[in-house]
Amino acid sequence: MAGIPDIQAHKIYIGLEEPQTDDRSLNNLNGDRPYEGTLAVAGPTYLGGHSGSGNGTLNVGTDIDEWSPNASGRAVDIEGDVNIVGEQGPDHVYIDGNVYVTGTVDCLSTGRLESRHQEADGRPKPFDMVHPSKGKGSRLRYACIEGPEVAVYYRGRLKDSNIIELPSHWKDLVHADSITVQIQNIGVPQMITVESFDNEKIVLESNTIPETPIDCFYHVYGERKDVNHLVVEYEGDTWEDYPDPDYDDPQYKTGVNTKTT
Repeated sequence: MAGIPDIQAHKIYIGLEEPQTDDRSLNNLNGDRPYEGTLAVAGPTYLGGHSGSGNGTLNVGTDIDEWSPNASGRAVDIEGDVNIVGEQGPDHVYIDGNVYVTGTVDCLSTGRLESRHQEADGRPKPFDMVHPSKGKGSRLRYACIEGPEVAVYYRGRLKDSNIIELPSHWKDLVHADSITVQIQNIGVPQMITVESFDNEKIVLESNTIPETPIDCFYHVYGERKDVNHLVVEYEGDTWEDYPDPDYDDPQYKTGVNTKTT
């Protein structure tokens, strides 16, 4: 009889009867029907508590009265792979809330996200904010300085001393032999030279006669050693062809294209 559970096959069909479609069980790999334990429900279906009217064929909530499925209060726990095939439209999968992922995510972006990616790849990297002086209704935009290396800088003013103490983490962050220093004296003319340098400190010397205490601005630049050297020019059609030394291609595992520690 239609709508009566088939106990022997361990399958249950719930919903309106449709001619010759009472058995909604899935075919197995051999084309046989059914798998044991199949539940077919012709929606809309509600599992657990829900708010408002149903928004889909299957509506899952977090609780029924005082009962909760687990201590975390999650509405659904799925152990195993999940395959979602959305219909053609602007929102194949719509999530209203945060998404927490512990593993690697590999996806093709479209829509607004892809527009942001193209903006970031093809134009200067800006930050855009409410104007700090004029306030709401006016905006300020700065762009990143770009160059053929992955570098950091340290700047400031040195007065009554001849040693620029670099941040303590620079010894683990910056290649010492990549460092460059620019000096601009303040006030009276001075002849200031770099006597020695490494990734911990810069030692200056004043050759001014009569001797004048050092007073200057400084900029120190250095290339990072915790990441790969930047391959500035390479062959390819898209950014995916970038020969990052972290890839498994043996030709990029030697020379300067290796990560240093």
